[in-house]
Amino acid sequence: MPRYVVTLTSRQSLDEVFKKMANFQNAQDWDPGVIKAVSASAGEVKKGSSFVLTVPAARKTMDLTYVITEYEPNKLVTLLAQTSRLESLDRLSFAPTATGCEMTYDATLRFKGIAVLATPLLALSFKKIGDRARDSLKKYLEADVK
Repeated sequence: MPRYVVTLTSRQSLDEVFKKMANFQNAQDWDPGVIKAVSASAGEVKKGSSFVLTVPAARKTMDLTYVITEYEPNKLVTLLAQTSRLESLDRLSFAPTATGCEMTYDATLRFKGIAVLATPLLALSFKKIGDRARDSLKKYLEADVK
């Protein structure tokens, strides 16, 4: 299973970073691999909230619906998207620091069906996508990468 983990330290407050990141429609602001992101839930962000992200996929686009499966304010957000071909699990954990906060972004992809055969090749692509998202996220949070 391809996995990408990065820890960023930001001078922004824990509350501010958590709110930005838990609201996954903001992914279009920091992830260059997201064409469009919209909230599919009304009201405040919480466990069960969902977001539809449009991403490039083999010469076309694909919509991934991410659902928050775990939500602990200022501590943890876990989002899960599933299709017939893949499962994407994104776990964001947060901790205060003396000057702001630290966030660890842990993303895992699990391919299903025939796509499993392409896992090694897709893992390389996932790392490149992760590196681009990390660099953009660093600017978005004005953060340092650990």
